[in-house]
Order: sequence, then C-alpha cells, then structure tokens
Amino acid sequence: MFSTLGYIICIPFAWLVRLLYNLTGSYGMAIILFTVVLKLILLPFQLKSKKSMMRMNRMNGKIQEIQKKYANNQVKMQEEMQKLYQEEGVSPMSGCLWSFLPLPILLALYSIMRQPITHLMMLSNDVVQELVAKITAMGVDMSGIVMMKNGAAVVKDGVTQLQPYGQINLVKAVTEHYPEAAAGIDGWIDLDFNFIGLDLAATPSSVLKTVSFQWAIIGLILIPILAGLFQLLMSIYTMKSQSQDGAAAGSMKGMMYMMPLMSVYIGFIMPAALGIYWIAQSVFSLIQEVIMTKFFNKKLEEEENARYEARQADRQRRQEEAKRLQEERKQQAAQKQSLKQKQKAAQEEKAAKAAKAGKSTTEAGRVGERPYARGRSYKADRYDD
Repeated sequence: MFSTLGYIICIPFAWLVRLLYNLTGSYGMAIILFTVVLKLILLPFQLKSKKSMMRMNRMNGKIQEIQKKYANNQVKMQEEMQKLYQEEGVSPMSGCLWSFLPLPILLALYSIMRQPITHLMMLSNDVVQELVAKITAMGVDMSGIVMMKNGAAVVKDGVTQLQPYGQINLVKAVTEHYPEAAAGIDGWIDLDFNFIGLDLAATPSSVLKTVSFQWAIIGLILIPILAGLFQLLMSIYTMKSQSQDGAAAGSMKGMMYMMPLMSVYIGFIMPAALGIYWIAQSVFSLIQEVIMTKFFNKKLEEEENARYEARQADRQRRQEEAKRLQEERKQQAAQKQSLKQKQKAAQEEKAAKAAKAGKSTTEAGRVGERPYARGRSYKADRYDD
C-alpha cells in the first residue's frame, strides 16, 4: 500500500524532471530547475507561512507578558493567548505547516533518482528484468546491478533482485555501453548523469577510498559539504530573524547544527544528484528568506503603524464623543436648572401678586365675582345715623 502511494506521489515530480531533462539535456540542470519550479509553485503558501511566523515573532513580548501574568492560571492564560491570536489574526500552527513539505518532496525525488527506470521513466518492472537478462547475456559484470550470492544472481519469486542503486547502474551500463539493449523500449530515456564533469549517479562516499586531486573526485566530495554549509547559513539566518528565549532558543540552536550535519551525512551516502538538489534548495531558500524577511518587515511595520493610527483615531473619537456627551449633560443640567429657576420665579411672582392683591382696591370693592363693584370711595357706614 505504502509503495503504491509512494509511486503515485512520484508521478507528477517524475513528469516534471523528465520535461526539464528533455528541455535542457542536462541531468544536473534539470534538478536545479526542478527546485526553482517547486519554489515558485509553493511560493504563495510559503509567503502566508512566513508572514504568520513573523507576526508570531513580533508577538513574543505580548505572549511572555501573558505567560508571566497568568503563570498560576493555565485556563486564563490559554483564553488570553487565544484572544491575542484572534486580535492579531494569527494561527499558531500556520507557520509550521508548510515547513514539512520539503521532506516528502525530498523522499519522492530520492525515489526518482534511485529508481530511474520505474520511477522516472515510469516503465514497468518487466522492462527492468528484460534489460537485466539482455546485458547479462552480453557478459556484463552484474555485481553492481543485481544482488549476488555464491557468484549467482539472487532470484526471488522469479524476479532477479537488484542492488539498492541497481537501476542507476543498469541505466548507466545500457546508456554508455549497450544502447542496443534498450532499442524498441517505448519511453526509454538515455540518461546522461554527467554534470560539470561530475557523475551525479555516484555516491560521494564511494570515492573516499580513492581520493586524488581530480575534479571528478574532489567535486563529488564537495557536494555534501556545500549542502551542509548552505544549510548552516540558512539555519543561522533563520535563527537571527526569529528571536527566541529560554527552551525555544536552545532547541533552535540544537537544530541549527543538527540539520547541516544530517545534510552532510545524507549527501555522502546518497547519489550526488540528491546533493545538488539539496544545495539548490538551500541556496534558493536562503535568497527567498532574505527577500521575504525584508518585504514582510516593511509590510508588518506599515500594518502596525496603521493599526496604531486606527487605535489613536478611535481613542480620539471616543474622547470627543465623551466630551460631547459631557457638554450635552451640562447643557441639559443647565436647562433643568434654568427651568426650575423660572418655575420658582413664577411661583414667587404669583405669590407676590396674591399678597399685593389682598391689599388692593380690587379686593376692597369686590362684591362676589365683581372686584370693582363698590368703587373707590365706598364706605359701609357712610349713611348710618
């Protein structure tokens, strides 16, 4: 099941490598261009991932404040962290997701390089067995192609078992010395593994015992060393661009040295073509990281300034709103006070009028509802005896 899934995954990569090889006629250049094309395809996702990671990096100060403030309350800490992520529009995992993509690509490319007949040319195992039978009949030394036991090829269930890099050696033998063996095979490619004077089908570890000052040997040894060196430069730059503290810093520092060492080791024990891919991957990744870091530093700075200005504008608006409401309340209070004063003045005026009316001729001359009925000179005892 896993082998079938791995084969299916290899199909689009194999198609791309074949296309680039047919265009350039160079195995090494096809691998370099393969790296460039994949970088361009994955660029939109890597841009999103890089932006998220840089935002997370800028949030480190706020995150540490929350961790210190709620050190004894994990639930509240998680709530505040989630709130911070939502406010900043950041997903903690989005920056890590795409960092795992190079591994399956590397594994697929390794399968394509290790098994060029079945995984690059996409020919069947029957073709492999046919070629093995043909060149065996031609008297070729098969020790580097098939597994041998007691001087004979190992056969299991009727299938001749190949060495780990048997398909590579089989292709080299057919292409370089016995091209007639592949005549008539539809889909066969005469692969030329030579690139700038180096045999990319060879493993650098295989030439360590015969070290000499020849470019064909020195160049192979340099491939894994350069792969590790560029990986180290990439790790150093990444670590500097992402400030880490405490355990995270220790983990990053450990990875900074571990990954390049692994690159060197793997580069020595696998075909040199894989080392070329690793070098190209590291170089293009480093260039990409430098450009993206500068771009997003500027962009995030602009976004932060815009958010700051928006917060300041909102704060100013709220202050002006509060000031306006305060003025309105003052005016309403003044209006209420003025109304009370007017009501009090009216009441006082009414009371004054009532008091004055009690002493006026109006009341002195009143008869029922007629205030002036008796006149000014009326006297009740005017005609008494």
